[in-house]
Order: sequence, then C-alpha cells, then structure tokens
Amino acid sequence: MSFPVLNIGDLTARTPIVQGGMGVGISLSRLAAAVANEGGIGVIAGAMVGMREPDVASNPVEANTRALRREIEKARELTSGIIGVNIMVALTTFADLVKTSVSSGADIIFSGAGLPMDLPKLFQETCEEKKQEFRTKLVPIVSSGRAAALIAKKWAAKTGLLPDAFVLEGPKAGGHLGFSRDDIFNADFSLEKLVGGVVDAAKALEDKAGRAIPVICGGGVFSGEDIARMIGLGASGVQMATRFVATEECDADIRFKEAYVNASDEDVTIIQSPVGMPGRALKGKFIEASREGKKKPFKCVFHCIKTCDPETTPYCISSALINAMKGNLDKGFVFCGSNVGRVKSIVSVHELMDSLRREYEDFIQNFKAQPSLA
Repeated sequence: MSFPVLNIGDLTARTPIVQGGMGVGISLSRLAAAVANEGGIGVIAGAMVGMREPDVASNPVEANTRALRREIEKARELTSGIIGVNIMVALTTFADLVKTSVSSGADIIFSGAGLPMDLPKLFQETCEEKKQEFRTKLVPIVSSGRAAALIAKKWAAKTGLLPDAFVLEGPKAGGHLGFSRDDIFNADFSLEKLVGGVVDAAKALEDKAGRAIPVICGGGVFSGEDIARMIGLGASGVQMATRFVATEECDADIRFKEAYVNASDEDVTIIQSPVGMPGRALKGKFIEASREGKKKPFKCVFHCIKTCDPETTPYCISSALINAMKGNLDKGFVFCGSNVGRVKSIVSVHELMDSLRREYEDFIQNFKAQPSLA
C-alpha cells in the first residue's frame, strides 16, 4: 500500500509529507520546489528571508517582503506542485509577510511561534486590497487540541473563517518549541499522546466548515514507519524538517548539513532563545559561550522579533542563525530535531522521499501480515 494522499481543501498532495519551514535561509525556493516536485508540500521559511538584500538593515520590511515574493516566484518556476510559506507570529514583519504570501499566490500559509489570531483577517484584507479572491489555505501550527479549538473559535467569531488544516508540532521538533522546558521531556506531552486531542478538535469543526480539516503531525517524525504510525493515530499527513536539511537541495551551506551528519544524540541540547521560547539545537562554541555569560553586544538592526529586547538579550539570534546557515558555525548555532543523530548522509530529496515511501510500504505490509498487530 502506497502513501495516502493529503487533501487540504482543493489542494491534493500525492505524498502526505509537509517539509517543515526552516529559517533563517535553510528552506527557500530550491528545497521547497524539490519537495513539491516529489508530490509533497514544499515550504519557504519567512523568517529573515531577506537576509541577503542590501537594504535589510535599513529597510527590513521592504527587504523581506521583496525577497519572499522572489522566492515564491522562483519556486513557481521550478515546480507546478504545492508551495507553502511558514511565517512566525513572533516576527515584526508578520502582517507584511502574510499579505505578500497571499498576493504572490502561495498555496498555504503555516503559522506558529505564537497563536496566529490575525491570520484570517490579514488574508481577507489582502483580498479586499487587491480586489481578488485568493485561494491561499491558512494552517495554524499548534501544540494541543485546546490551542486548536481556541484559534478556530476566535477566527470564526472575528472573520467567519476556520482553519483549512492544523499542524500539530510535538516537543521533539527542532527550533522553537511551543512547550515549557519541563514539558519537553514529559511523556504526557508526546506527539502520540497529543494527536488525538487535535484530531478531535478538528473533527468537531468539520460540520460547521462543510469540509474535512486534516491534522498534520510533526516533531520527531523520521521514518516511513513513523509516518504510518501517525496516520494510524488519525493524522492525515506529517511534517518533517530535520530529514530535509541533509539533502542536496537544502539551501544551507554544506558545513551546516555536515553538522547534522556528524551529530550524535549527545550533541543535542535545549536552549532559551531570545524569542522567549525554548529551542532545540546542536551544542557548539557559540552556545557554550552564551551559557558562560559571555554576552555578545550588538546593535539591533534587523528588528525581527517582537519579543526580543536588545538590552537584555545575550546575542542577536538573526545574526547567529545567518552565520550558521552560511557555514560559520563558531559564530552561530544550528537548530535541529531530536532525531538528528540518526542522520547519516546527505541525499537528494528524491532519494529521501523514495526511501520514506518504501519504509512506509514495508511497515504496512508487515503490519497486515501479523494478525497480532493488525
């Protein structure tokens, strides 16, 4: 049995895999298009997407919206598949990036790192301003069924819209996490325990929406077997990010990718990000220096995160992530998922997707062949 398709409204992904949006500069048009060409959903990360623009420091809003528009256009030139954009609520440019994504024809907007309460309003404003009915799907990233229900209630009350899908991101994900430090390693908050609550919240909305509202699970999903298990628990698809870093098409420097290949489980740590959330990353000189209290003074030129206070923040997270993306790992750090130690080589997106499909099919066949499991 091959992969089931993933339907989000009138969009159909023949491979039920969403490539997680990875900022800063890790998932841009090249990676997103490669994933879309394999039938999955490719995602461009909006966080500091304009980092290479000459005026990003003096005019960050225009620089980032210009760069995002160009990345969406470049992806469209490379694929006819589904292209999404990941936009963090915590970004100061959130509203501008949402409107740019909609007007540029992005198929989906995924939004987390906060509750995206204004997402449908911004979508409607863009349709009104452009005098055009856009079809962009709106997908909140949540960490619980309670959050999913709350977002849907607020959206419906303010705009009459409901989410087109939900992404449930568990505590094994890379980057910023929607959990307290105590809950990250608490078994009660595992992805497997959380999925049922979000699926129930989504199903409770479907009659009102007049359509299916699929749930996509991410955070620790590594293999085809993991995909099968998540679908068996009620998910319609999965979100994967760590696996896509170690691909030829990933937009990061080769040294960034090699950090994944060379990592062990012991190299993974939880940091407190200047964004105000815990995050999962690889240990390194930069993080060690920060923990030793060696503040890296900086002048805030990007003004990228709403919750960042340059007076108290030990370092500029945008600068650190830009340095890492460029391969200057001593001057930055690498976000990663909990399974990074299982990454052993850099492969093409096609090879990765093909291997996941085979693993999925093998697991389903073996599962059906064992009466005790079926």
